[in-house]
Amino acid sequence: MGLGVVVVGILVSLNARGAGAVTSELRNGQWVDVAAPTTQVVSDPALDQIESLIKSRRFSAAMKRAVEWLKANPHSPAHDRGLYLEAQALFGYGDRIKSFYYCDELMDEHPESRLFYPALALQYKIADAYLLGYKQRWLGIPMFSGSDEAVEMLFRIQARSPGSPLAEQALLRTADYYYANEDYDFAADTYGAYVRQYPRSPNVPRALLRQSYAYLAQFSGLHYDATPVINARAELMQLAAEYPDLAEEEHLPELLKRIDRTLAQKIYAQGNFYERTNQPRAAAYTYKYLVKNYGQTPAGAQAQGRLAKLPQWALNTPEPGKPNDLTPTTQPALDVTPPGTPQGH
Repeated sequence: MGLGVVVVGILVSLNARGAGAVTSELRNGQWVDVAAPTTQVVSDPALDQIESLIKSRRFSAAMKRAVEWLKANPHSPAHDRGLYLEAQALFGYGDRIKSFYYCDELMDEHPESRLFYPALALQYKIADAYLLGYKQRWLGIPMFSGSDEAVEMLFRIQARSPGSPLAEQALLRTADYYYANEDYDFAADTYGAYVRQYPRSPNVPRALLRQSYAYLAQFSGLHYDATPVINARAELMQLAAEYPDLAEEEHLPELLKRIDRTLAQKIYAQGNFYERTNQPRAAAYTYKYLVKNYGQTPAGAQAQGRLAKLPQWALNTPEPGKPNDLTPTTQPALDVTPPGTPQGH
């Protein structure tokens, strides 16, 4: 599954409510199970022996006995426990993919089982291990990365138990993986999905901060689209206003000043392009805009000097306005050209 498809799947799954899925709700600040499973774990001497083998790390023997038991007891009331023990044995042996699917089988066939959440937690553990570098086995030898599969696993966990603490953890882990892997566009989207889905989480400020940094990391330079910088500035301004302690800890005021200097340089480059291409009116308007809105930056001072060298007739341009509110849904503030003027780089 491609990364883009996975992200879309994550966003869609947040509102999914599959048959048999166990969900949780936040009530008075506490997570409460809704339609929680009611079955008890059934004791079975053969399964007790398999569990003992797992505890003594004899995973191969435990796998073999668990498979034999599952084939011989397909309708046993302890069938869910047999599936879970096989998943645990496979996990210990190193066949994490097969372990994941045994957990899937348990949750598909026994959604009411008390082992539903332990199986879900084991699936998260498998996905997290792959994202941390655990290798898939080939001919018994760890060789291949399972990071793509791990992202899909985290998606499946969210679909299994939407709204639960583990689903929240899986979504945030996905965003953190994209960020660490320098997939900044996916990271920004996934952090945004997390903030929308869990607005009351104590992790929201850090998620917003990471989203802002992910936006900044997508900016390629003065001759490229400045939308990532504009998006980052909007997020950081909101963070600085709502979380002053975090803003001080992360030195956000200084970062915002650097961003403003970058935006000013971008606008100055646009004005300079108009000068070089014989469009003095467009240059004058752009420089005036820069002086009015970013006059305290070095680029603002340069723009003031360029204005003094333009012909008087070119200075008779409409008075530029202030920057837009710089949110991702508005026209970028860098589009400062008067209507009808040819666009620059």
